[in-house]
Amino acid sequence: MTVSDASTSSPDADDARVHGWRRVFRTNRVLWIMAAAAVVSLVAGLLVGRFLLSPADAASLTDPPAPGLITVAVERGILSNDLAIRGDVGYADSVEVTIDTAALGGPAVVTGSVPEPGATLDPLSVALEVAGRPVIVLPGVLPAYRTLVFGLTGPDVVQFKQAMQQVGIDAGDPASDVFDETAAAAVTALYARVGYPAPAAEAGAGDDVLAAQEGVRSAEQALASARADLGQAGGGASPVDVRAADNAVNSAQRALDVATSQGPVDPAAIPGWEAEVADLRDALELRQLERRQLDAAVDTSAQRAAVDAADRQLADARSSLTRAREQALPSLSAGEVLYLGDLPRRVDAVNVTRGQVLQGPAMVVSGATVTVTGSAAPTDAALLEIGGEASFELADGTPHRAVISALTPGASQGDRWTIALQPDELTADQAMQLQGRNVRVSLPVGATAGEVLSVPVAALTAGPGGEARIEVVDGDPREGRDAETRLVVVTTGLAAGGSVEVTPVEGELGEGDLVVVGR
Repeated sequence: MTVSDASTSSPDADDARVHGWRRVFRTNRVLWIMAAAAVVSLVAGLLVGRFLLSPADAASLTDPPAPGLITVAVERGILSNDLAIRGDVGYADSVEVTIDTAALGGPAVVTGSVPEPGATLDPLSVALEVAGRPVIVLPGVLPAYRTLVFGLTGPDVVQFKQAMQQVGIDAGDPASDVFDETAAAAVTALYARVGYPAPAAEAGAGDDVLAAQEGVRSAEQALASARADLGQAGGGASPVDVRAADNAVNSAQRALDVATSQGPVDPAAIPGWEAEVADLRDALELRQLERRQLDAAVDTSAQRAAVDAADRQLADARSSLTRAREQALPSLSAGEVLYLGDLPRRVDAVNVTRGQVLQGPAMVVSGATVTVTGSAAPTDAALLEIGGEASFELADGTPHRAVISALTPGASQGDRWTIALQPDELTADQAMQLQGRNVRVSLPVGATAGEVLSVPVAALTAGPGGEARIEVVDGDPREGRDAETRLVVVTTGLAAGGSVEVTPVEGELGEGDLVVVGR
C-alpha cells in the first residue's frame, strides 16, 4: 500500500466511527444526562451568586448606624452587702454518756429497752434501765458524782433542787445547798413521775425507826412515873404547886436583880431607892420560904433528880428517833440520774443492747436541734453580731433563714473565728437531708432599712461641686447624643453587688427610669 492510500479515509471507515459514538451515547445515556444537569446547575449557581447578596453582606456594604446610649433601669428593693462562708450542718455538743455503776451490788446488766439512734431525750426521760433501776434524765451540767442523802450540802444539791423546780416538783428553796426533808420527799415524787419505786432505805433503817419510837414511848412513861413519885413525896403538894412556887422564886429574884443593877452610884441621889430594894429582898425571902415549906415534910431531892434524869432521857430518845427517821429518808443514787445540759438531746449512737453488761460509754448524745458551724476571718467576723440573720440553701435549693447563735474568737490573734448559726425550725425530712452536708451561708453585713432606689455604680458622675449625680434619659436612648436627658443630683447610701443606693436631691427619679451608664 502507498502513503497516499493510507492517508485517504474511506466512506466505510467514517461510517464506522459515527456508529461507534452513537453506540457509546446509547449505552451511557443516564450518565450523559446527569453530567449535563450538573453543568447547568453550576452555571446557574455562579450567576445567582454574582447578582444576589445576604442580609449580612448587604449590611456590611451600608454605613454604620449612629451610636446610642447604654442605659439601665432604676430598681427599687432592699439592698444588702453579704458575707459568704461555708458551713457544716450537724447536731451540736456531741458527748459520750457514761453511767456510774459503782453503787450496784452486782453486774450492771441492761434490763430494759434502749433508745434507738435518733430518739430524743427530754427531762424525766429514762435513758436506760440498769439492774432493774432507771437512769433518769434531768437538766444540769454538773455530773452526778455522789449519792445525795439527808444532811449533805454542796453544788450538786443545788443542781438537783433547780432540776426539780424545772420539772415541777417541790424540792425546797432552789438556792439552798442542803439536802433536807423536802428534798428527800422530792426524790419520791421524782420516781413516781417516771413510774419506778423510790430507792429503798439502807438495810435496817426501818427497824431503827421502830426501835427509836419504842425508846421515846419508854422515856415518856419513865418521866410520868418520876413526876408521880415526886408528887407523892411532896406531902400532898402537886407538881403544879411546886412549879408555881419555883416560878414565884425566880420572878422575885429577877425583880431584885433588875433593881440593883439599875441603881445610882450615890443611893442618896434617889430618895426611897434603898427602901424599894429592901422590899424586893423581903419579897424574895418570902417566896423562898414558901418554896421550902412545900418540901418541909419530906426530902424530895432524890425524886427531883429522877424527874430531871427522865427529862434528859426523853430528849435523847426523841433525838434518836429524829436521826433514825432522817436515815430512812429516800436518797438519790448517782447511778440513777443523768444530768444533761440544753435538753432535749438527740441520741446519735447506742453502744449497748438489752441483756448486755454495761461497760464504758453507754451512748453518744448531741443537741436535738440542727446547727450550722462555719468560720470567718477576724476582720469579717468583726462585722457580725449574735442574733444577726443569715441564710443558707436546703437540699432542694430553697433558701432557709438562720440566726447567729455564737461567735468564738480563734485561739490566737489572726486565727479564724468560729460562727455558730441556729436555723429556723426544720422538718424531720429536711434535717435528715442536711445532716453532714457542707452548705453555703450568706451573712448580711450591711443592709438598707427597707426598699430603696438603686442604680449601677457606673451611673454616678461627679458634678462641678463634687456632688453625685446621674443622667436620666427622657427620650429614646437609640438617638444617641440627640436623645433628651436630664441630670439628677443624688445622695448615695449603701453600695453592694455593683449597685448603690441613691436618693434624689435635685430632680425627680423613680423606679424604671433609664439612667446612662455608657455611650
